[in-house]
Amino acid sequence: MKVSMNELSGELSVQELSELEEAEKKQIHFDDDSPEMTAEMLRQFKRMSGKSDDPKHIVSLRVSAETMEIAKAYGKGYTAFLSRLLNEAIKDKELVKKCI
Repeated sequence: MKVSMNELSGELSVQELSELEEAEKKQIHFDDDSPEMTAEMLRQFKRMSGKSDDPKHIVSLRVSAETMEIAKAYGKGYTAFLSRLLNEAIKDKELVKKCI
């Protein structure tokens, strides 16, 4: 899928836009290391943003400083980790009873 220069983010500098315009004029050379993408290969890509098959709700809740420190120690993606952790914990009836 080709993207036009007009569709690019306004975050690009004049130099970056110029380099992209120059690159767009060059011929693409496919080889074993970078083959031309087939329709099947392109179908295997997964969208990383936008609509999801599993939509999430944005919520705000109070969490202790200690819990946040532990969660953040897991690094980038800690909010997704917390979401998965909560999904699993809420299914455990004994744990739910203990926390009510």
